[in-house]
Amino acid sequence: MEIYLAGGTWHLRYLEAKTGALSHYEPYILESYWYARGKTLLDTFPHYENYFLDSGAFTLAYTRGKDKSDIDIDEYLERYADYVKRYRVARYLELDIDVLVGLEKVEELRYRLERMTGTQCIPVWHKGRGKEDFLRMCDGWPYVAIGGIPEEIGTTEFRYFPWFIDEAHRRGAKIHALGFTYSTLLPSYHFDSVDSSSWLSGGRYGVRHVFDGRKIVMHRNPDKQRYRLDTRRVTESNFMEWIKYQ
Repeated sequence: MEIYLAGGTWHLRYLEAKTGALSHYEPYILESYWYARGKTLLDTFPHYENYFLDSGAFTLAYTRGKDKSDIDIDEYLERYADYVKRYRVARYLELDIDVLVGLEKVEELRYRLERMTGTQCIPVWHKGRGKEDFLRMCDGWPYVAIGGIPEEIGTTEFRYFPWFIDEAHRRGAKIHALGFTYSTLLPSYHFDSVDSSSWLSGGRYGVRHVFDGRKIVMHRNPDKQRYRLDTRRVTESNFMEWIKYQ
């Protein structure tokens, strides 16, 4: 299983520039185009073992409020496709904005995206699409993803994951779980890849993350108060521990 760290390119640059700490590691990084727009990442690409690009469309759908009338989806799609082509991104996700425009429009955007890039994207299954749509995805694409965790798929529904994993593998497709940050549960579900931004939470709350050889362990103050440590230093330390976990 490949564990991708989401939201980490800023710290990746900092560590490489300041400490050279990445000389022995090639991290798996997932970045959202929504946050990567305008950045030049070619200088950091050589340090990645693998790179996953999220379209950022799902974030867009959930962060722009009720009025989505000002969103130019066609322009966003063209910019995203150009980014994929420019940086030759091999693994990139579709614009999974079912909640904004409906599945029919999403499928149209998927077709246009693949035509503009000349490669297949990774379709993202959402709960509202139904299981038959998931099976069609697995038959038509070599890599598929499950989205909406935990907004749509709560912890009580994780028990259905083995069915999705088994069906994908039976049809010759790999499967990625977006936002699946429950490290204690990862051994129970044989996804081919997952991503997590959990490594960032320690910096926000002053909690150190340590890889014990099997899992990430969180170390808090005995009095359950925040560590009085520099947020950046805590985040850098946690970043390196999660790379070891990868």
